[in-house]
Amino acid sequence: MTTLDAIILPAPSYLTAHWSLRSWLLTLDHKRIAMLYLTSITAFFFVGGAAAVLMRLELATPASDFVVSGAYNRLFTIHGAVMVWFFLIPSIPTVLGNFLIPLMIGARDLAFPRLNLMSWYVFMAGGALATGSIIVGGVDTGWTFYTPYSTTYANSAVFPMVAGIFVAGFASIMTGLNFIVTIHTMRAPGLTWFRLPLFVWAMYATSLVLVLATPVLAITLVLIAVERFWGVGVFDPALGGDPLLFQHLFWFYSHPAVYIMILPAMGVVSELVACFSRNPIFGYRFVAYASMAIAILGFLVWGHHMFVAGQSVHASMVFSFLSFLVAIPSGVKVFNWIVTLRNGTIHYKTSMVYALGFIGLFTLGGLTGLFLATLPVDVHVHDTYFVIAHFHYIMVGGAVMAYLGGMHFWWPKIAGRMYNEGWGIFSAILMFFGFNLTFFPQFILGYLGMIRRAAEYPPEFQLLNVLSSAGASILGVAYLIPLVYLTRSLVRPATAEANPWNATGLEWTVSSPPPEHNFDSTPVVTTPPYSYDAEKTAELEAVSP
Repeated sequence: MTTLDAIILPAPSYLTAHWSLRSWLLTLDHKRIAMLYLTSITAFFFVGGAAAVLMRLELATPASDFVVSGAYNRLFTIHGAVMVWFFLIPSIPTVLGNFLIPLMIGARDLAFPRLNLMSWYVFMAGGALATGSIIVGGVDTGWTFYTPYSTTYANSAVFPMVAGIFVAGFASIMTGLNFIVTIHTMRAPGLTWFRLPLFVWAMYATSLVLVLATPVLAITLVLIAVERFWGVGVFDPALGGDPLLFQHLFWFYSHPAVYIMILPAMGVVSELVACFSRNPIFGYRFVAYASMAIAILGFLVWGHHMFVAGQSVHASMVFSFLSFLVAIPSGVKVFNWIVTLRNGTIHYKTSMVYALGFIGLFTLGGLTGLFLATLPVDVHVHDTYFVIAHFHYIMVGGAVMAYLGGMHFWWPKIAGRMYNEGWGIFSAILMFFGFNLTFFPQFILGYLGMIRRAAEYPPEFQLLNVLSSAGASILGVAYLIPLVYLTRSLVRPATAEANPWNATGLEWTVSSPPPEHNFDSTPVVTTPPYSYDAEKTAELEAVSP
């Protein structure tokens, strides 16, 4: 190689700079750490998904003839716990957040690179403990670990599951703290708060919830262990404890945790809607403030999970009102996205199809949440499949659709390769219909009285359950298709330009995939966010699928 060759060769990307396994396991590069998280949460997704498949196979018939009731209890516990704490909560923050936040704000890395790497190791330790509970017998308490099930009656495998979630909580706190400090202190010159991408606003609000709410869950899980192993009366009334105290503590964390899962998804959708409608987000400041409002109000509505638990009816009325109130900033986002689409020129790329699917599913999930916030209705459908359907429309239909939309949008930046748009659009549409076939019948089942967490049910509910199980099989295929074509794209030569979608944002100004150091020089921001124009619209139209 001549000296001239060395000068004109481009800088190696973060993927090719170092090849050894050691360089990956000890990396301080936020982009590589994001890839470590991507590999991990994908594995956990399929662990939780496998449990869901077995559950739906059991529910295809009214009798408990595929797995016994005890095994069914363990299946829905491992499904819920793994999906919530090891996929849904970390998915967008640890993968897309880790990869994109420094690029979006013009920084070379996160504020604390070593803490970032440590968070992944802590997360993996927690995941190993939680999934290890399967090997030692499984847990049959449900993912909420309600007492006295978790403190008195459940098997000994409760401890590794609870310990795993406790340990993983520290990873969440590390990630949230890192993001907060980075966004406050490392923004490029000219990148004021109201020039930030809405994804960064969403991640900032999410990080506040992570840092403030996760310690409450941690101490609650510690109290379970204290009562279980030392007999200290915390939750057990026979020992002088209060079983409602556990529910208050658990839901004080777990309702904000819903927004840990959905706020990042909303940030992703804001980016997709703006890019593929070629239009600035309508009411940018209102959407940014709505993220903060959701984060704050999320701490005030935990009691709506306890309308039939014995709390004061006056407290229930207050929590009902606050639950309706939190719907307002969520509605602001949906209406602003719709107006943005109405005033723009829509381009139906894969990511946009996922974003439209998110808006539809999240809206239906949010509206049914208002049903559950209404005291008389909640009494009727509490602990039925209506609650299961509502939760999945928000968390799976919403958060997972947005996560996959974001992965497709930023995949050229992450991997430096394009994927097949035809397969992408097909999988997004298949996922949308498969999801609705799976979970919409469960609204009807719940209203008719089918209780959740039961392996057997009356024969008159079989038709709707068969439809739900059939939809789950379609949904499973739809989840596998992107794994295949995105993985296949990695073995092909690099094909992605620096900005294949002609999007705005600093992350699109660097090569695909980005170099180790992100930027050759610190960028200076002089324009407002989402400054799309006719020229960029024409350029997007010219991009081949």
